[in-house]
Amino acid sequence: MSKLLVEYMQFKPIGSLNEQSGAAYGVPGGFVVQGILQRAGSKNQNGRIYPRIILERECKRYQQEYIDQHRALGELDHPESSVVNLNNVSHNVLKIWWKGDDLCGAVQILETPSGKILKELFKAGITLGISSRGLGSVKELRSEGTVEVQEDFELICWDFVSNPSTHGAFMRPTSMNESIDKMNAGNKYNKVNSLITSILCEDGKCRIL
Repeated sequence: MSKLLVEYMQFKPIGSLNEQSGAAYGVPGGFVVQGILQRAGSKNQNGRIYPRIILERECKRYQQEYIDQHRALGELDHPESSVVNLNNVSHNVLKIWWKGDDLCGAVQILETPSGKILKELFKAGITLGISSRGLGSVKELRSEGTVEVQEDFELICWDFVSNPSTHGAFMRPTSMNESIDKMNAGNKYNKVNSLITSILCEDGKCRIL
């Protein structure tokens, strides 16, 4: 029986973060980040393994049906739904490619309310995750706590999230320290809340997403 499958990766942006980063992808003035979207054949923190052949098939379909048609949209945080909610769209996947067993991608951050929040979080150096959303079934393997995604898997999208579950799926600027200072964790959360509040409450009028 198919169910909603959600996977997380720490997303580490490659290259500089600025308003001209999209020029190489045909979106002059756009804000684009690139990094690892997903990993094949490796057990993630949810105990799931995605066979390479299944991910390759879904990536080919996703390329044709979404990326090539410029509608590979994703949301900020995961909804409990198999449908992408346009009210919460924050980004568009421009390109995907394989590097070994790592599926990499270039992602344009949009000028939507959620996209503006996402952009400011990146600029502030907040560690974020990238998370796939799909429908499918799993099969339990002999290894305890490990399941394998089956042939009926269908990729829906990738969302940006705060808590990744796939090892190494955070996206951060390469110019910043990759380590996390636990002593400053509380300050970072306060900074995130301040950024979100300032964006949602421009001109003293708060918007509900």
